[in-house]
Amino acid sequence: MATKVIIDTDPGVDDAMAILFACIHPEIDLVGLTSIFGNVTTDIATRNARVLLELAGSEAPVAAGAQKPLVQESKEVAWEVHGHDGFGTLPPIQPTSSPHAMSAAEFICDQVNKQPGEIVLCPVGPLTNIALALALDPSITKKVKSVTVMGGSLEEGGNVTSFAEANIWQDPEAADKVFAADWNVTMVGLDVTHQVKCTPEEFASLAEAAPKLGGFLNQISQFYFDFHVGANGFRGCYMHDPAAVISIIRPDFFGTEPKALTVVTDGERVGETIVSNDDNRPNVAVCLTVDEAAVRSLFLDTIKSGF
Repeated sequence: MATKVIIDTDPGVDDAMAILFACIHPEIDLVGLTSIFGNVTTDIATRNARVLLELAGSEAPVAAGAQKPLVQESKEVAWEVHGHDGFGTLPPIQPTSSPHAMSAAEFICDQVNKQPGEIVLCPVGPLTNIALALALDPSITKKVKSVTVMGGSLEEGGNVTSFAEANIWQDPEAADKVFAADWNVTMVGLDVTHQVKCTPEEFASLAEAAPKLGGFLNQISQFYFDFHVGANGFRGCYMHDPAAVISIIRPDFFGTEPKALTVVTDGERVGETIVSNDDNRPNVAVCLTVDEAAVRSLFLDTIKSGF
């Protein structure tokens, strides 16, 4: 039976990779997308999420999320990484569908309550919507199947500052609430996602094998590749968000250690994920090792099986 997943997302080039993978892979039942700021504004994220689902022929709904962090001032979106509209140099695409009537937090709570024990929440952007859902209905901690967070770093350092990974840095208070809640959380952070890379040649092969979906990903990724040349010294990209989604159906590709986590919420180290000394905090399964070849191959093979 396919795993039911809600992806909370700020598309974003690697978000697009993860979402199209989820639409195609037979072991994932995409219940819906919820949108958040981060790579782009929430409004653009909502539009882009609808575009991706229409491209893949999915009828999953998109619920619009929070416009700003819980406490801190909004930070600049990552236009230099993903482009001004999230899809590299591609101009805005207008979807034909409309957003869901519920907000992201309402949609998450509604679906979790309707399908207790079945839904995996997979936030691949800032964790604001997940924290808002917790506040709206704290009982969801007992009803979700699990939560897979793309974000954070225990040993790898940061990617937006020396200490902080971007998704956690965008809303550290929200992230801390998610790690403090008593539910089954896995953190797929930079410790493993920095080990999984794809090359322009591999994306060209996606375009050849699956012209519609692979061609779209190849087109929007060129801007992303350019960013990585300047920022990281290689032409290609890290597979942050696809790795998180893949971990849901292939946990055997990842090695985890249980760690109680907290998030630094002020000062120069804001957004850093660190081991907590609070005995009341539940453990998070922190991914620290990965079979990068297996993750990369599953992603590429799945997209190639599309259209």
